[in-house]
Amino acid sequence: MISSVQIRAARGLLNISAAELAEKADVTWKTIQRFESANMIPPSRAGTLERVKEALESAGIEFIGDPLNSPGVRLRRQADDETNNRSER
Repeated sequence: MISSVQIRAARGLLNISAAELAEKADVTWKTIQRFESANMIPPSRAGTLERVKEALESAGIEFIGDPLNSPGVRLRRQADDETNNRSER
């Protein structure tokens, strides 16, 4: 699970709009707006919040901390991704 704060922070790190995230996650722009305006963990239908999380992770976001008590995000460095990809081969 991820929190509304983490979604907003992740978009900021990636410098993408809510509409761009909506497109990447295959959800509506209004869904992203609703998630971001929620308190704590946004209520969602099964799989919708997970699609948003996966879209952000595939763009390089790593979710850290507890989404309720210490929510955080960080942007994976490209070098980290390349090292991980090489070790998976």
